[in-house]
Amino acid sequence: MTKRLTRHMVAAYLQEIGIDYILVPPRAERETLEDILAEVRTCRRCALCSGRSNVVFGVGNPRARLLFVGEGPGVEEDRQGEPFVGAAGKRLTRWINRIGFAREDVYIANIVKCRPPDNRTPQPEEATACLPYLRRQIRAIRPEVICTLGGVALNFLLGNNERITRARGRWRDLDGIPLLPTYHPAYILRNATKEHEVLADFDLLAERLRTG
Repeated sequence: MTKRLTRHMVAAYLQEIGIDYILVPPRAERETLEDILAEVRTCRRCALCSGRSNVVFGVGNPRARLLFVGEGPGVEEDRQGEPFVGAAGKRLTRWINRIGFAREDVYIANIVKCRPPDNRTPQPEEATACLPYLRRQIRAIRPEVICTLGGVALNFLLGNNERITRARGRWRDLDGIPLLPTYHPAYILRNATKEHEVLADFDLLAERLRTG
């Protein structure tokens, strides 16, 4: 039977042959949100940078268990540099509070970091340019659960063409992280009769976070 080498045996052997220590390369530090933000602030990867007042990077707990991903900033978000600060943001905060979290407990980001003109949907090339930043944010935060808000966020993040009316409330997977699509709060402001579906989706989020 082959004898199992232990760390002490290896150390003793190295000392015996005249090696007192071995230089070990330092462990690579995990990229932080601040590292990514410093890069995003000077980003010129697509034409959206030319019309922005502020980069809208994201907001919330850098170690959040729950991450929300929206489409892109609007007028108020562009002015304040924070996602979901208008009427849609207030509705989102209400939903977050309903499942026992404060807005500060979660993290909120978007597919694109700069406001599209006239609040239009981001173009594929704009989303493609910005998605690497979002993926790096996800790796830095390491959330337990992701919730996409609206069909645009779902389609760009997962690279599919599913309709949100069919996709909402059904769990997906993003690199091993459970992902649940639901409606965008701006859509609910125009279609209040659908809000009960969002509340059901948020109940699913709460249950997943409770049970793991």
